[in-house]
This record gives sequence, C-alpha cells and structure tokens, in this order.
Amino acid sequence: MRQGSGDAEAEDDAAGGAARRVVRVLPVALIVLGFFFDLLTPPSYTGSPFFSAAPLIAAPLSSLRATAFTGAMASLAVLLLYVHNGTTVESLTELVTVMTVSALALLTNRVVRRSGERLASARGIAEAAQRALLPTPSDRIGDLHVSARYEAAQADAFIGGDLYAVQDTPYGVRLAVGDVRGKGLGAVETVAVVLGAFREAAETEPTLEALAQRLERALAREGTRRVGLDAVEGFTTCVLGEIPTGGGGAGRGTGPGVLRLLNRGHPEPLLLYADGDLAVLAPAEPALPLGLGELAGVPDRAEEWPFPAGATLLLYTDGVTEARDASGEFYEPAVRLRGRVFPGPDALLGELSSDVRRHTGGATTDDMALLAVGRPAQGKPERRRTVPVIAP
Repeated sequence: MRQGSGDAEAEDDAAGGAARRVVRVLPVALIVLGFFFDLLTPPSYTGSPFFSAAPLIAAPLSSLRATAFTGAMASLAVLLLYVHNGTTVESLTELVTVMTVSALALLTNRVVRRSGERLASARGIAEAAQRALLPTPSDRIGDLHVSARYEAAQADAFIGGDLYAVQDTPYGVRLAVGDVRGKGLGAVETVAVVLGAFREAAETEPTLEALAQRLERALAREGTRRVGLDAVEGFTTCVLGEIPTGGGGAGRGTGPGVLRLLNRGHPEPLLLYADGDLAVLAPAEPALPLGLGELAGVPDRAEEWPFPAGATLLLYTDGVTEARDASGEFYEPAVRLRGRVFPGPDALLGELSSDVRRHTGGATTDDMALLAVGRPAQGKPERRRTVPVIAP
C-alpha cells in the first residue's frame, strides 16, 4: 500500500535525477561535438550551430556562473578553430554570433532565476495558506486514529474548494468534509467561511442539525457580499459527522461505537470493517447542499450508524467519484476498496489516492479532500448492523 506508493515516488525521483544529469552535461557535449564536427569536416561545414545552442540550453537549466562558463567555452572553441583553419570574414561573423547568443543566454538565465524566486515565494505563501485553512489533524484523538490529506488535481497547485475538519468537542469528535461550488479565490473564501463557522459552532451546538443550520446561516451572510451567480447559486456539499466519546457526549446517544452523520448533498461516506467488508452510508432521504436550505421541504435529520471496533470511516469529495479512466469510466471507491484490509487510516488514504491516480493515468481533473477515522480493534470484532436509525 504505502510502500508501493513510496517505491513509485522513488522511481520518479531517480528518473528525474537521471534526466537532470543528462541536461547538465548536454551543453558541454554540444561544444565538444561542434568542435570535432568543424575540425573533421570540409571548410564549407561549420560547428557554429552547436556552439550557439550550448549556452541557450544552459540558460534556463543552470546557474548564472555555469551559463557564463558555457558561453566562454563555446567562444573559446570558435577561436581555437579559427586559429587552426585561418581567420576569415565568415569566421569573425560566427564568433560574434556565438558571443551575442552567450550574452542573451546570460540575460535569459537572470530572468528565469528571478521568475523562479517569485514562484517559490508564491508557493510558500500558498502552502502557508493551505496549512492555515486545512491544518493536518492529530493522528490520535481520544481512542480514534485520524488521517486527512488534500490531493491537488495539478502539480504545484494548492488549496481550492475542497475542505475537511476534525475537532474534539464536548459532544464528541466532530468532523466535516465538503466541496464548495466553483473554483478560484471565491471558492477559497467560502472554504474559510465554512471552516470558521464549523470550528466555532462544533463547540457549542448540541446537535448536528443545529450545527448544519449555523453553517447555513454563515453561507447566507457570505452570499450577501457576492454578486452575479455566486450570490444566488453558491452552495457547498458537505457531510457532518459526530463520534461520541465516553458516555456519548452531553448525555446523548449510546456511547462509543456510534457514528452520527448528516449528509447535505455530498458523496456517501464508506465504513470499512476489519474483515474487509464495506458499507455505503447513504442517507435515508437525500438533502440539498448547504446554501440551498431555503429550497428544502424537510428539516435536517441526522442518522446513527454502528461504528464497531476495527472499523474505519472514510469520507471524500467528488474528486474521487468523478475521476475517469481513458474510456470514461468513473472511479467507484466502494467497488475498489471492498474486500481489502488496511493497517490504519493513513495507509487507507495513501492507497486510495494512488489507486485514483492509477485509474486516471495520472490525469485527474478535480481536487480531492480525504478524511479517514478508525476505531482500533479491541479483542473480538464487535457485531455490526448495516441499517441506520434516525437520531432522536
């Protein structure tokens, strides 16, 4: 599982290192090739194109010093050939051409270096923003094992409209996984609103229904600041969860072994059992996403599911379920994960993200937020039910 993913990454790193070594020696190889080509061919043939190409190749890939050295070596090679062949007007023209190209290569190197520095700074800012919005949760909360990750659809891309949150509260461990409509800065702003409201309301609201309404009101306030479609069509699909600890949290529920979920238009979570069996935790009645509450005809109702020892709850965004292979077939997590056993939540998420990449051939088109919460096995596996009951 994770070992396989690690081996693949190691192979990619090795391939990348080999490519960088080839590129590093390519300018020198071009100078040597051009020198012997000019030396061993008739006077009507010239190695000038090789000498001009060498500093241009070095410019975006090497340091300023290495680029200058490459240009100097190319010019020196031309001079040596002119001494050997005898100076002509054409020879002087070739020398001027190589020296001019070398100067342009130095300028190109400087521009590329400055752009790289700005990009590195922007990436640093993006990473800091991602850590602030989606901090990595503790891997242990009470007796639960927790793992979360954000998988960007594109390399070097950072936080988008997917979100997750885990919080230990007086009512138990509460969690959320959601997906904001849209992309770009507007989606990131909505993510900040939803997570901020969740972190505050999770500590004070006694029920998941009340928590959902707090998020609904927060999104309504956010909508008043928007214009255009975002003002009337902004919504967030979301699953809210609660895992009671101790006596069930504020006297509610039946204590550990119970999971409460409230699904607002989000892909159904999965419950993976210790023996490899799997249950799809589909709500009894589908509900509209957050932000569209005024259109709903029925109030929110949370549902309870047994959460036996050894089981792992898996939540994800539609970047998983909408991932397609080359033939257009969607990824089906319930089908792909059924019958498999994972040593823990982190291993589960590692294998899930790797399996999605294998399914799509690495060409994912949407971000993925993944959250897994495991309840460690203690002794014999507990008897389980697969039918939910409506929470009182």
